[in-house]
Amino acid sequence: MSAEHMSGARLWGWAVVLSAAVSAAGLFVHNLADLPGQTLLSPESLYPILLTAVLVVAWFTPIRRIATWALLGWAALNLLGGGIVSVLPLPFLPFRPEQSFRHYAFHLLYFASQLPLLIVTARWLRKHPRTRDTISR
Repeated sequence: MSAEHMSGARLWGWAVVLSAAVSAAGLFVHNLADLPGQTLLSPESLYPILLTAVLVVAWFTPIRRIATWALLGWAALNLLGGGIVSVLPLPFLPFRPEQSFRHYAFHLLYFASQLPLLIVTARWLRKHPRTRDTISR
């Protein structure tokens, strides 16, 4: 493996770790602001953060492509579900979200914090297309 390839892989690794940390931090900050009595150990924060961590660890294993797709899906779910849908007063939601500037601002932060992970994983997948040579039989 060439030094250039190794440094590129290292950069992708840092990009995944940092963008996942931003994603998890956005979720946690939103939960602190929006849900009463939240701590890092509250299930609404702990479980999603643990899932993010597990997917990041999986990215450094032979199942990198699967982990990348999972991180992309997780970021998209958080962006759409947490950043957009759960702030709107929609009749199918089991709660009535607060309609205030403060609440919208925290959802905007939540939304924006998912973008780096979404972009990094999408770019990695585009840069590393699956070819016949990489498909195991």
